[in-house]
Amino acid sequence: MEQNKKSTMALLALAVSAFAIGTTEFISVGLLPLIAEDLHIALTTAGLTVTLYALGVTFGAPVLTSLTSTVSRKTLLLWIMTVFIIGNLLAATAGSVAVLLIARIVSALAHGVFMSIGSTIAADLVPVNRRASAIALMFSGLTVATVTGVPLGTYLGQQLGWRAAFFAIAAVGVLALIANLVLVSAKLRRGTKTKLAVQLKLVASPRLLLALAMTALGYGGTFVVFTYLSPLLHDIAGFQESTVALILLVYGIAIAIGNVIGGRAANRKPSKALLIMFLAQAVVLFVLMFTAPFKVAGLITIFSLGLLAFMSVPGLQIYVVQLAEQFAPEAKDVASAFNIAAFNAGIAIGASLGGFVTDHLGLIHTTWVGGLMVLGAVGLTAWSRSLEKSAQRQQQSHQPQTQPLGGLSQ
Repeated sequence: MEQNKKSTMALLALAVSAFAIGTTEFISVGLLPLIAEDLHIALTTAGLTVTLYALGVTFGAPVLTSLTSTVSRKTLLLWIMTVFIIGNLLAATAGSVAVLLIARIVSALAHGVFMSIGSTIAADLVPVNRRASAIALMFSGLTVATVTGVPLGTYLGQQLGWRAAFFAIAAVGVLALIANLVLVSAKLRRGTKTKLAVQLKLVASPRLLLALAMTALGYGGTFVVFTYLSPLLHDIAGFQESTVALILLVYGIAIAIGNVIGGRAANRKPSKALLIMFLAQAVVLFVLMFTAPFKVAGLITIFSLGLLAFMSVPGLQIYVVQLAEQFAPEAKDVASAFNIAAFNAGIAIGASLGGFVTDHLGLIHTTWVGGLMVLGAVGLTAWSRSLEKSAQRQQQSHQPQTQPLGGLSQ
């Protein structure tokens, strides 16, 4: 019981870190006009604070996770949060767009490594049958940040200036640093040096590449709509701006619930759970096309989308880790980093696609386009499950039949 309590507290410390990191990832979206006005730059130039951050995570996660593989996990965790705090303080005091962009890249590099090792630390803190739930608890900080931390940070920036939002995020980072220092055990396993040949083995593994594609399409598909959910609620459904803020809060609660459900569902058979989740998610996105103009029906559909939006996250992460354990066990952390990169690539693809669709077809069409993207993940997941079952049958056929007569069949 005492060990379970310690594990839970350590997971909560990781969740606070994820909250800070998740907030800073999307915070500049709401602050773009303020940043552009204050630094006397074009809005599109200010938009580089989003683009370069995503690229920093996508490319920095696998590289830095590999380079720091032999560092003590707790030591690395503390260094990550220190760099994160420095990055946000640098952003808050930036006098030019160049310094601000450098600060965003610094924060993004910390983000990438944290999300990579955070998942494996969370998994190591609990028994094997609770790993997906542990990862879900860690990721809950990220999901809550996406909907609550970002609006609160944006509101703070609007009231006190955009720099205040970055100062506040740095303060949460300090809190997370202290929580990790006090609550996370120093006895975590030490990472192992991953050779280049092993990393190439990951990239060359069709099963792992398939799983990464599942992550990008399945997770990214929701962002086609999620990126433009506020204008969708305002322009299509006809809700007032004050009501939209309340709906986004409810959406955030749905995300938190869905994240926990997803973790529990994926504990035993992640690929089966993912197939069901993606299929449901695609259906809800297609349905939203028809219900969005109607307030009650639209709200029900959007709440359902919130439940499903991040439900697949723990399952995707644990599935990739499981595949890495099977095909390249010495590169488990690096595989996790590749999946974090796939998450961010999915966000970038989904958001960009959503912008393109909004400009050329209209807001309402982001729904079915997002549905098609997730439907692609359904196909890839079904394919992955087929390969998984085929491998299991082949393995069973090569096992010696030593079971005594009358024994139970497996």
